[in-house]
Amino acid sequence: MKKDNQSLIDLFIKYIVNERQYSKDTARAYHDDIFEFDQFLIESEEPKDFRKVDSFDVEVFLGHLHDIGDNNNTVSRKTSSLRSFYNFLINNELAEDNPFSYVHIKKHLNHLPRFFYEKELEKLFKTAKKNKNTSLAKRDSAILEVLYGSGLRVSECANLTIGNVDLDNNMMLVLGKGNKERYIPFGSYANNAICDYLANARDPIMKKYQKEHNYLFIDHHGDHLTSRGIEYILDKIMKKSGMNSSIHPHMLRHSFATEMLNNGADLRTVQELLGHANLSSTQIYTHVTKAKLLKNYQQFFKRSSR
Repeated sequence: MKKDNQSLIDLFIKYIVNERQYSKDTARAYHDDIFEFDQFLIESEEPKDFRKVDSFDVEVFLGHLHDIGDNNNTVSRKTSSLRSFYNFLINNELAEDNPFSYVHIKKHLNHLPRFFYEKELEKLFKTAKKNKNTSLAKRDSAILEVLYGSGLRVSECANLTIGNVDLDNNMMLVLGKGNKERYIPFGSYANNAICDYLANARDPIMKKYQKEHNYLFIDHHGDHLTSRGIEYILDKIMKKSGMNSSIHPHMLRHSFATEMLNNGADLRTVQELLGHANLSSTQIYTHVTKAKLLKNYQQFFKRSSR
């Protein structure tokens, strides 16, 4: 944790304990929420201190909370803690803006998973290739191909090693939740993107910075690219593509599952590919495909409506 960030947290905790008379348990809960955000900032590809955080960083953080499985109530609580923290900083002239001011989390809502349409996917892939840094453009393209072409979680993508990617047989060994391993196939697009990235981006960067490790995806200095780093990269691509800010990297996984089912895959196969422990987690995607069927029915069958 950066020293400046730590001192700001200490000031806030001292304030709520001594002046607001909050209990130790409540103060600890506030501390843990703010500390988690600080760790997120440190592990992002572009680390920041609290006073330089903007709305984009907040959106990436909220997406990260969703990706690690936090429900709406938990996200709402963490947002409230950070909003109070920033209000304290502003009142004490330690910060100018509160990036959490306009964040409102709706509770107890179970939305159907949002997926990318074909034109949206095309925009993402084109935007990734436009990166002026050709090495990073190849890396970002490979990340998109792997996530969309295999349905991996962002964290699973980050933890891929070169040894677990079989380019000859188009298979990868993935370590999922609960340290459960599963084999995932991938197609020619992902294979070509990975090969291009390895030969023309990863290897030169690793040699330039004299780094040695087996993680597949790396940052611009050759270090292991964390899941938060990938989230940050993908959000940047989405922003540059001009698409809606509510889009989240997890939608690539949703898109993979939806396309599999729309093209006739059985539910058990999709469950295995996604690494879901329970079939009920996979069944939500059948609602998406049924919604598409209903829409097509109403559009193309004249007697569907009066």
